[in-house]
Amino acid sequence: MNRPITTLFMLMSVDGKISTGKTDILDIDRDLPKIKDVCEGLRQYYDIEQMTDLWSLNSGRVMAKIGINDKTHLAEKTPVSFVLIDNKPHLNENGVRYLCGKLRKLVVVTTNKNYPQYDFANFETLHYDRLNLANMLCDLKSKYGVDKLTIQTGGTLNGIFLREGLFDYIHIIIAPIAIGGKDTSTLIDGESITSLDELSKLAPLCLMECKKLEHSYLELIYKVVTT
Repeated sequence: MNRPITTLFMLMSVDGKISTGKTDILDIDRDLPKIKDVCEGLRQYYDIEQMTDLWSLNSGRVMAKIGINDKTHLAEKTPVSFVLIDNKPHLNENGVRYLCGKLRKLVVVTTNKNYPQYDFANFETLHYDRLNLANMLCDLKSKYGVDKLTIQTGGTLNGIFLREGLFDYIHIIIAPIAIGGKDTSTLIDGESITSLDELSKLAPLCLMECKKLEHSYLELIYKVVTT
């Protein structure tokens, strides 16, 4: 394979939500610790997250949403490297500094020709005129030796990965809560199919593992079935 093996790894509610609401002031990581009968088992998700791949892909928007730009304390160094898709940019210099202090390498993927260049030894940018996720994955493998990649982006980007057939595994932790809301982001959002001709864009799954965790949490691991 000329691209990394990819795993979508996410925490979600029983009804598939990856946020607690529509706006950026609401966030599943920040809000679940406040909810009785849900907060007790949340630590399990973070413990499992520590065992995922050494390369992780996310977005600058998600990083900004969880407050990376406001971090002031020195981060504990980890062997993990991040790939962040960020066009606006959503990350500021302080956020980049914090991540570079924490990570082995930070690679920002952007179509913004004016994206700031920061003078950190482990910071790099990959510029594209138009983002093609398949090409990006190939470049990550050829340029940085990324063999396995954990994907933890928002529902819209997850939807693009799905439609382009770029998920190999889906690994989800289900929290014992129902959130609701048609405008609340789900595990995989993006454009819906509209015709029978597009059924090939769906991703049949094979269940590899199902674990009942403590405090009514579930862990599910699927392999994407390819034809």
